[in-house]
Amino acid sequence: MEIDGIRMDILAIGTRPRSHHDMPAPAAFDRSTAVLSQQVSGSRYFFLGLGETSRAGVVPTYGGFEQCDPDYLVQRDQIEFTTLELVVAGEGTVRLNGVSSPLRAGTVFHYDRRTLLEIRTDPLRPMAKYFLCLTGARAARRVLEAGIQPSTVTQVAMFPEVQMILEDIIREGRHHRATAARICSALVEVLLLKIEELAGLAGRKDQGGEETFLRSKGVIDAQAAQLGTLGAITKAVGVEASHLSRLFRRYQGRSPYQYLLHRKMTLAAELLLDPHALVKEAANSVGFADAYHFSRCFKKVHQVAPREFQRSLKQV
Repeated sequence: MEIDGIRMDILAIGTRPRSHHDMPAPAAFDRSTAVLSQQVSGSRYFFLGLGETSRAGVVPTYGGFEQCDPDYLVQRDQIEFTTLELVVAGEGTVRLNGVSSPLRAGTVFHYDRRTLLEIRTDPLRPMAKYFLCLTGARAARRVLEAGIQPSTVTQVAMFPEVQMILEDIIREGRHHRATAARICSALVEVLLLKIEELAGLAGRKDQGGEETFLRSKGVIDAQAAQLGTLGAITKAVGVEASHLSRLFRRYQGRSPYQYLLHRKMTLAAELLLDPHALVKEAANSVGFADAYHFSRCFKKVHQVAPREFQRSLKQV
């Protein structure tokens, strides 16, 4: 299955998959603190040991992705870790210390050992969600610093950006390398900063504007090599130029054409990683007939000319 364009690999196992609240915990975990539920139809999890938490800071001890069944229901207290969740599809409700809040795509919330918790999915629109169980002396405080308050939920704009970081954490957490805890800890900090940034945008946004921006950004990402002008962009996305420019200034901090140019130069740089690639070929591949003009744009974006970029790679 796919959610918002990200592939979700469902575990192929003979028995019904279990949620993170019901998984057999590693030896370092207290099984009695798990919140019981077997009501998920798809899941991907990772586990990290606790040995490096003092070195790594706030570490996701375990976490993953879950697709809830229509009867998904969790009711529990005395949860061992500071736990962070992001809903990416479907709807439901959460009760945190008796305070009920709706859940939908883009909702973030957290709970810990002081929380009376109930999570319930809408049976007609079952939720898909990510979770991280955080440990470390600063875990609870760092979550609060990111603006994720107790007993309430936070809505973030452009939540697929948060989702992508969670996917990175799952991937790195499943590598089981010596540096996995420190890498995941660094990604958790990026995640919390991103939530803080996008929660601020959510307070000022209109839902239709965000959806239009995300759709337009996706079109540019997919067609960056072919698109060449603001007119071509607006024709491809079906949005009037001034409105599209306002959306990109609000959500991206740059104009649609500037974003397109950066995407083109990123694609060109990937091609130039091949030491045998010609600058002219890279230029043509992203829609530049004039190699000199391409080189000027490349240097404007990357602060280095294409040939210098290739020479620097040979010295690495």
